[in-house]
Amino acid sequence: MMKRISVLLLAAVMVIGMTACGKKDDVKTGVEDGTLTVGFDAEYPPYGYMDENGEYTGFDLELAEAVCEKEGWKLEKKPIVWESKDMELNSSSIDCIWNGFTKNGREDEYNFSVSYVDNSQVIVVAENSGIAKLSDLAGKVVGVQQASAALDVLTDEESDQKALADSFAEIKQFADYNTAFTELQAGALDALAIDIGVAKYQLNSRGEGFAMLDEALNSEEYAIGFRKDDGGAALAEIINKDLQELTNEGVVAELAEKYEISDMVTLTAK
Repeated sequence: MMKRISVLLLAAVMVIGMTACGKKDDVKTGVEDGTLTVGFDAEYPPYGYMDENGEYTGFDLELAEAVCEKEGWKLEKKPIVWESKDMELNSSSIDCIWNGFTKNGREDEYNFSVSYVDNSQVIVVAENSGIAKLSDLAGKVVGVQQASAALDVLTDEESDQKALADSFAEIKQFADYNTAFTELQAGALDALAIDIGVAKYQLNSRGEGFAMLDEALNSEEYAIGFRKDDGGAALAEIINKDLQELTNEGVVAELAEKYEISDMVTLTAK
């Protein structure tokens, strides 16, 4: 009888142990294979883009590389169609969305890292357009990237800028900003709603011919987006720790200066 009880107790302990292990294994960060796959828009400088050597680079990608060095991970840079970012993330094709990703209003949809950039949406026009303030956009054709925060600001029924958007002749959506700037230069667009960091980069790289309005459409924060599960929360925790260490070490400040966004970065040393 005692022998039978001992066998039953041993079996129970094994079942409990296996169940506990199973629960632990269910919490996956997505980098168990040692590779962090980052989804990004390849035409979104200065955060992610292809340089003159055909290499993907940018503030976000270099920051991701620094995190991977700390963790001993390999970084896989995966360009994605921005409109398909949720499908890419939820199918585990990527481990995170790291590319000037707006946190505001999306807090319930993702696990987010700490905010690291204070961003604004602004309006870019041709220098000779005669458009000097937001109210001048009435009756104009305004371009915006598909599935972008700027589009949300202009189309959300509860947005402070919905009335402004209703005054436009048209909101024209584009897959990428390079195409939008070509249309703006050609006169097919009157204005372009765009993130301020991208606007500054484009204006600096394209030279004369464009201007940015002083009035901003909106203010927001950038963060890294992870899946809405325990694995996403665990990965966010790891990367948050690394971001703080990289800030303390001065790496974040160096990258921000390199990509001319020092006035926008919100991470501070502790």
